[in-house]
Amino acid sequence: MPCILNIETYTTVCSVALTCEGQIVFRRENFEGPSHAASLGKYVHEALDVAQKYNLKPEAVAVSCGPGSYTGLRIGVSEAKGLCFGFDIPLIAVPTLEIMACAVMFQGIHAEDVLFCPMIDARRMEVYSAIYNMALQPIKAVSADIIDKNSYRDILDKHKVYFFGNGSEKCKDIFSSYPNALFIENIHPLAADMLALSERAFRNREFQDVAYFEPFYLKEFVATKPKHKVL
Repeated sequence: MPCILNIETYTTVCSVALTCEGQIVFRRENFEGPSHAASLGKYVHEALDVAQKYNLKPEAVAVSCGPGSYTGLRIGVSEAKGLCFGFDIPLIAVPTLEIMACAVMFQGIHAEDVLFCPMIDARRMEVYSAIYNMALQPIKAVSADIIDKNSYRDILDKHKVYFFGNGSEKCKDIFSSYPNALFIENIHPLAADMLALSERAFRNREFQDVAYFEPFYLKEFVATKPKHKVL
């Protein structure tokens, strides 16, 4: 099993995990707000110190690749690229929604026909979401959805669906008439939950071009001009 340094920075949570042989050797998370620029380098340094202590050599860097916050993704990807260049090791990209789905799947035993819908808040009534089955196969591809009472209706009529992530809160009242809509709170994409996904990618040699890799923003970042103040 490979030794992988995992980085997740898409939300206000910043996290780093060092995994080796299917085990989490080191993990650090900061839930106190968007301070990734200050926290990430520190956590990576601590992870590398632990690796050195146990005579481990990271064989790849895995980074959450979105969709998500433009700034958060840029910080994580930039750090990951620098580490890959510095250590001459490959880069692995792990979809953020799959990280969230794995976090819920590994929490307990679920019925075979239950589906998982991680949601990322995209402001107002819009979310980034996908729907997966127990094999992490997409039932609905990643998309930006404007939520209304008819959203996912064809799926909710046939399956129980777990909704979770910081975009799911806005759906509770809208989906209240669907008995198949189930909600799980306090699910964040964390580097420690990347273990299975990053190790699978390493085994399959699903590596990214370090020089040209860009995260998956889903929507283009648009800078707006500030309004002129009227004195």
